[in-house]
Amino acid sequence: MHNLEFYSPWFLLLFLVFLPLLILDIKKKKKRKGIPVPSIKNMGESKGIKAVLFLFKISKYFILSCLFIAIARPRSFTISQDQDETKGIDIMLAVDVSYSMLAQDFEPDRLSVLQRIAVDFVSKRPNDRIGLVTYKSQAFPKIPLTFDHDAVIHEIQNINQSEMEDGTAVGEGLAVAVNHLRTSKAKSKVVILMTDGESNMINAIPELLAAQLAKSNNIKVYCVGIGTEGYALMPVNRDEFGLIYREMPVNIDEETLKEIAKITGGKYYRATSGDKLEEVYNEINQLEKSNINSSRTYHYEEHFRLFLWIALGILLFDAFLRWVLYKFLN
Repeated sequence: MHNLEFYSPWFLLLFLVFLPLLILDIKKKKKRKGIPVPSIKNMGESKGIKAVLFLFKISKYFILSCLFIAIARPRSFTISQDQDETKGIDIMLAVDVSYSMLAQDFEPDRLSVLQRIAVDFVSKRPNDRIGLVTYKSQAFPKIPLTFDHDAVIHEIQNINQSEMEDGTAVGEGLAVAVNHLRTSKAKSKVVILMTDGESNMINAIPELLAAQLAKSNNIKVYCVGIGTEGYALMPVNRDEFGLIYREMPVNIDEETLKEIAKITGGKYYRATSGDKLEEVYNEINQLEKSNINSSRTYHYEEHFRLFLWIALGILLFDAFLRWVLYKFLN
């Protein structure tokens, strides 16, 4: 983002000089109706000459304006943050995007609530690298670990559930997230694994195998089971009018999620409502703290030369017009 400032803004007070100049020009206009040049007495009311004479009058204001602005030194600047990626926390969000995430036990549905809360979570972690993996029948890395949180937020807000065949492969989602963190040099590596069901893909990576992979790479996994207790209105099919919903039992493989958390030194949470899910993210936010003092670097670009060139151009143009007028009148 570019910002504009003046290095010496007090020089802009020189514009007050225009007041006496304007008063002087007005007084001159009242005293005489024309310029006493003998050779223009037979020229009549030439509009061209009047325009040139008007340019002579206002040119000094433009020249002085450019000079005053140049002296005040306008400059634009950008700000960058110097961050040491070895001192922060690297966090991969692994999000279940199966159609059951559209269940309406949350308002308006589970996925919409998760998106809103995840965006808020990302916004609160300015010093950490964050990435995103979505999974259904297979896992898909949406964005790698990055400090560009705007890009992460954009991907979270634009999750597309139709990219893959429906199903739930929790082990695949965890394994892909772990693979992104494997080579990280951060002091702490975390996966936040979110699902609302249980794995139902036969050839997928087993969840506990992915958990062992996380453990061997010193990656902590926080597991979040999303869904109310009992029954929920879930999409079971689709027709030409959209999704068809039916009351279905909420089945979350909590035992496996608890075991994943235990193996990796993380923690399991059950979010039975939007408020509970928000509490879960707030607790994780408190548990995983970054101790980074990021420094800001300012990059400046000076623009005073532009105004000096403009002033010089107007001055030369003014001199040229005066020379042409002198030649024409003589």
